[in-house]
Amino acid sequence: MLSDEGPPWAETVRGLARRVLGPVAESVRFAARDGDGREYAYEAAGGVLAIAATDGVSASVALHHYLRERCGTSVGWDTVLPLGLTSLPDAPPRQGAARVREGYYFNFCTFSYTTPYWDWADWEREIDWMALHGITMPLAVTGHEAVLHAAYSALGLDDRRIRSFLGGPGYLPFQFMGCLDTFAGPLSPSWIESHRELGARILDRERAFGMTPVLPAFTGHVPSELASTARAGRRLWQGFETWVLDPADPLYERLGAEIARAQIKLFGTDHLYAADPFIEMIPIDADPAFPGAVAAATLAGLQAADPEAVWLMQAWPFSYQREFWTEERVNAFLDAIPDGRMLVADLWAEHDPLWGRFREFSEKPWLWCALLNFGGRTDPGADLRGVPAGIDAALAAPSPPAGLGLSMEATRNNPVFFELVADQIWNAVPDLDAWLDAFVTQRYGARWTDGLRAAWRGLLETVYDPRGLPILPQAFEGVITAAPSYERGPAELRADVAALLWYRPQALATAWERLIEVAERDPGLAAGPLGHDLVETGIAYMARVADRLCLDVLDTAGDSAGDPARADRFLRVFEDLDRMLACRPEYTFQRWEAKARSWAADAADRDVLADNARRIITVWGTPDSPLLDDYAGRHWAGLVGGYYRDRWELWARGLGRALAGDPGAEAELRERLRERAELFLREGAGPAAPDPGDLATESRRLLTAYAGSLAQPYEHDR
Repeated sequence: MLSDEGPPWAETVRGLARRVLGPVAESVRFAARDGDGREYAYEAAGGVLAIAATDGVSASVALHHYLRERCGTSVGWDTVLPLGLTSLPDAPPRQGAARVREGYYFNFCTFSYTTPYWDWADWEREIDWMALHGITMPLAVTGHEAVLHAAYSALGLDDRRIRSFLGGPGYLPFQFMGCLDTFAGPLSPSWIESHRELGARILDRERAFGMTPVLPAFTGHVPSELASTARAGRRLWQGFETWVLDPADPLYERLGAEIARAQIKLFGTDHLYAADPFIEMIPIDADPAFPGAVAAATLAGLQAADPEAVWLMQAWPFSYQREFWTEERVNAFLDAIPDGRMLVADLWAEHDPLWGRFREFSEKPWLWCALLNFGGRTDPGADLRGVPAGIDAALAAPSPPAGLGLSMEATRNNPVFFELVADQIWNAVPDLDAWLDAFVTQRYGARWTDGLRAAWRGLLETVYDPRGLPILPQAFEGVITAAPSYERGPAELRADVAALLWYRPQALATAWERLIEVAERDPGLAAGPLGHDLVETGIAYMARVADRLCLDVLDTAGDSAGDPARADRFLRVFEDLDRMLACRPEYTFQRWEAKARSWAADAADRDVLADNARRIITVWGTPDSPLLDDYAGRHWAGLVGGYYRDRWELWARGLGRALAGDPGAEAELRERLRERAELFLREGAGPAAPDPGDLATESRRLLTAYAGSLAQPYEHDR
């Protein structure tokens, strides 16, 4: 049923349609639709598309479904917009209803590993993607530093101390989670003000679509000055010391309320608040009742500021530290919170679902989420076949999830996986092969369909069928982005390399070649999603080539001389891959650093921003601490041919000594690596290539040069 009054979200969705369609968007009409859930209906005739929907997100989904189903095109992260449509084809009436109420999006870490330096243009494009894909509940972290500044100012801390406590802009989400403070900063006043404005603009647009953003909340983490005068405990996370209040201290509830009030004043509220008081840190008190006390104090602070507050918590601690988080402790924690006051995000449900282990989280509302990406790593890989079955099982549970979510630590990688999860907010996927065929057709605009579908069938047989291998940095890391060490002996390295090659390499090479062939025939297509997929597939193949050639160096390094030719061939892989990566700006380190520097108000700002951009994707912390070194390792031009290559060259120089038993070789290598890391933090990667070349040409050159590099005995038959 259509209502007579125009819906309040119509103009917002019209703006999205203009950005996606260009002039032809003027032929799209929007109307309100009655319904208890999220629903839409569309039909097109005579060049006019009519959409009726219950809300702005559902209307956006309707537009996207029309484009996919009737126009053979989809809108992904890399789609060139506006689309080249000159008219809107007729379509019979079509109705759709969401399978779940909510589509959740983001992870606190995403705001460090992908979005920290985004401007409004970046965010507008992302919010459009969210609406088109059914996202209704985005985590909204941008600008929270202004909230904390206001709250701590009210408690009497001065501006300089607060900005020091907040630390560097690239690390703010880890500060918000209570993992660290006073690191890689200080934060500048200009950053706080500019991101307060940006955060408000993001929230305004999300709310205009009808989304309900989730805003950060107090986790108990406080500056050391407050901890010294209150009941507090010391915590360590990856070598970083922080202080957290005991929930019995009245300051816990007071500060929680102060932060929530400051946030409501600056950004308004939709009554959803994200807080992770434990995340990857064991509670300061081992009493099983203690987490419940934390829960009560956290919720009390929120409700003092907002009586309608609902707390969203990531269930990650229950997986990450499962030895501590026994069923007794988890249930005691969950039972301390009224059912209507908590929403639990089962953060890594595609690999380690917790909902069955904890009785659907004591029957509290919960979200089935897919994480996959850790740190923004660029290696392609995902268990595509396992996703539909995992979601269907959750939806069949006695207390099914209220929504599905994408909780990646970084976006812009493995788009096929995240598109597959997002699609199931609205559509079941009973046949993955049929879904993939449609995905390919829509991703590339129904051109060169046979060749592209064949390429993707090859990818589905290889990198997207990992047979249970967890996609984790600890278990999914080739040599290129790994820190060299002689302690990782030949046998261990050989086993690690073999574990990463669970498929026939020739199948991957054939898939890559088919993508290259299309790019050669249709260069314009490579400017969009095809270019991204060419790079990801090239990374997948060349990373395994680097692994194999590293083993070749080891095989011939038994004496002090070794075989320089094999070491040179190994190191040449880094240079060759770097040239291909440089063909896509988003695969260059220089673009990342330039985005960071663009927020600088003065020279001091530029230094902090450049440091943060360099640090988090290399040493993460300091060159002296290996705990998070290379966690966010990325195959980016400027890193692969520079920083990563230089490290492996240092390794190759001393390999003969190490294999001969020289006890000082490892210590010397570590010192040289520390020096190289410090140099990178000071100077970065140098300028980008002035003429990056053509991606199809560079891809073909690599495939031709390394076509036989993964032959037996490293080829695995399945």
